[in-house]
Amino acid sequence: MANRTKVTAQLSVIDRFLPLWIFIAMFLGLGLGRVYPAVGPALDTVKVGGVALPIAVGLFWMMYPVLAKVRYGKLAGVGTSGRLFATSLMLNWVVGPILMFALAWILLPDLPHYRTGLILIGLARCIAMVLIWNMLAKGSSEVAALLVALNSVFQILFYSVLGWFFITVLPTWLGADGAAFHVSMWEIAKSVLLFLGLPLGAGALTRLMLVRSRGEEWYERKFLPKIGPTALLGLLYTIVLMFAMQGDRIVRQPLDVLRIAGPLVLYFIIMFATAFVVSKKLGFSYEETASLSFTAAGNNFELAIAVAIGVFGISSGEALAGVVGPLIEVPALLALVYLSLWLRDRLFPAEGAAHDEARLTEQTEPVVRKGEVV
Repeated sequence: MANRTKVTAQLSVIDRFLPLWIFIAMFLGLGLGRVYPAVGPALDTVKVGGVALPIAVGLFWMMYPVLAKVRYGKLAGVGTSGRLFATSLMLNWVVGPILMFALAWILLPDLPHYRTGLILIGLARCIAMVLIWNMLAKGSSEVAALLVALNSVFQILFYSVLGWFFITVLPTWLGADGAAFHVSMWEIAKSVLLFLGLPLGAGALTRLMLVRSRGEEWYERKFLPKIGPTALLGLLYTIVLMFAMQGDRIVRQPLDVLRIAGPLVLYFIIMFATAFVVSKKLGFSYEETASLSFTAAGNNFELAIAVAIGVFGISSGEALAGVVGPLIEVPALLALVYLSLWLRDRLFPAEGAAHDEARLTEQTEPVVRKGEVV
């Protein structure tokens, strides 16, 4: 049980204190906006896809290192995991968006901009830190890689369609004023293609070329550990600029931030619990169950932020909802890692014992190389 209580110790210093870094980035942004009030107009001088170039650079860079980690070749294994894939597809692209839509409308009936931002988050399936949570929870790295790759492709294909449906169409069916949430399908698709499609292509090309020239082991052990942490720098850089432009609103309305956090916390808990129960009922192993559960519970806040900025603007309430997202997700999913390991010992006792025994053997067994004991 000792290793269960040291989950955070397995994280790098950067990942372990991510909420702190995000808070620091927010305060830096507030300070920048106070000292240089003209920073907003300066950022808007050059734009890419409707987004200020400095912001576009940050959005691209926080996506690219993550997508360079994805094992795209695992997509070929979908046919051998049909039931697993179908379950993930249902949780990620049906249950998740509907749940976030319901929570946003129930808990934020008077805050349409934040509500729309939360809906954008619910549609952006996790393709980044889920790999970290899955690793800490002892889930299957192969299943996680497969689901991350699938979510990357599905977001390109369906994010714009679902965004248009949940933001402009469904509210009118429920008797609400859909005009206030009108979003062109092309506007969303353009943001998705720019800020997911381009880094996705760059990440896949990077893996293909470097693995071919330097080998898989070099790519995984040398290249990724160096480039991976820079994704956080892209996120923090973007947050600094965003808060420099809209930080005064946050200082004036701190209760709005708390109201955005409420639906997010409920979403993480409900999605994780639902996925865990469903996976257990379907007879999946613990490793598969953990991978499915964290993939279902996590969200791609980088994409949600990118779309919110591209469609609604950097100073919008939709963009603010996206920024609040990772601040809540990190501690929430870290707590779910502990819960997952606790459930493993109680619902999957044989697998838990086998995993601990294998890990102990790996740590104590001598490694023989060239006739020497290392």
